[in-house]
Amino acid sequence: MNVTALIVAAGSGSRMGGEVPKQYRRLGGKAVLAHAVDALAGHPRVNKVRVVIGDGQQALAEDALAGREVGPPIIGGAERADSVRAGLAAIAGEVVLVHDAARPFCPPAVIDRLLAALAWQPGAVPVLPVADTLAKGDKLLGEPVERSALVRVQTPQAFRLEPLVEAYRRWAGPSPTDESTVARAAGLNVALVEGDPALDKLTGEVDWERAEQWLAARLIPRTGMGFDVHAFAGEGPVMLGGVAIPHDRGLAGHSDADVVLHAITDALLGAAGLGDIGEHFPPSDPRWKGASSDTFLLHAAQLIGAAGGIIDHVDCTVICEEPKVGPHRAAMRAAIARLLGLAEGSVSIKATTTERLGFTGRREGIAAQAVASIRLGTTS
Repeated sequence: MNVTALIVAAGSGSRMGGEVPKQYRRLGGKAVLAHAVDALAGHPRVNKVRVVIGDGQQALAEDALAGREVGPPIIGGAERADSVRAGLAAIAGEVVLVHDAARPFCPPAVIDRLLAALAWQPGAVPVLPVADTLAKGDKLLGEPVERSALVRVQTPQAFRLEPLVEAYRRWAGPSPTDESTVARAAGLNVALVEGDPALDKLTGEVDWERAEQWLAARLIPRTGMGFDVHAFAGEGPVMLGGVAIPHDRGLAGHSDADVVLHAITDALLGAAGLGDIGEHFPPSDPRWKGASSDTFLLHAAQLIGAAGGIIDHVDCTVICEEPKVGPHRAAMRAAIARLLGLAEGSVSIKATTTERLGFTGRREGIAAQAVASIRLGTTS
């Protein structure tokens, strides 16, 4: 089967509040929409992923989906049904998986079960049993509702494409909350397969906290080490940890020669398995001549965030006889914490000497070594 995943992300997310719609909020370092796309695009039987967004959300979508092959965004409408219709009109193939962007985690086994069910029915949806007591009620509790035959319907929902398109063409009711409602109204059978709690929708802040905890539990701690050295040359000041420290000599380097930020950058890249600073910012490239090392550190942090990772802690030891680091330690910690989006307590800066041994002992330069602790998913 040729399978297209259609992710509906055109909503305003007003119930959750915030500065941006919930599908563009960051969850574990990357947008909720990016999580949903990655989950479906990573399945071996999904051939293509397309995304339906709201008009005016183009810049948000471009930022959230950077580097992902999802084709140009499809502009949706005012109601969910309008957005789904627009998406269906823009795709081709045999099978469509319609998924809500507000459900960022989709276990591969659910997709397997949905596609298997299409061998004998034109549609299939993932469901979970209702575990709570159900009852009617307004201000007072009313009569209980029999729950044994009730299920909670989730997405993605799988359908043969042509029958679903025809079902939407015939639909004349109010905007439906899902595709199974439209399909059943058109007389299509919809199979039930086992869903997953990971597919629960993000609606309020409680759901957000649950998603953060679920994601954090799936991340694996990783550690990286970094080392950098620069010789004294020219006039001061010396850049250390993003802070200009007064000194009669500066440091030689293609960029601003900030050994602290360079060492931390390498530690972060190493923890994420992303090479080293020279691969990303080669000294042979004239673009980086005199560049602020803030750029390098932010790049490493953004790569980790885009992979869904979390930076937990960085620790750097500065090795030099001069200048004295102690008076500037607090400013360095604050600068690094700001760049990485960490609390200052998650940044450690230490200093030591080599007891006048070696090049640092002879006051020829400064060295720094760093360790970074991050958490990253198994597939990143």
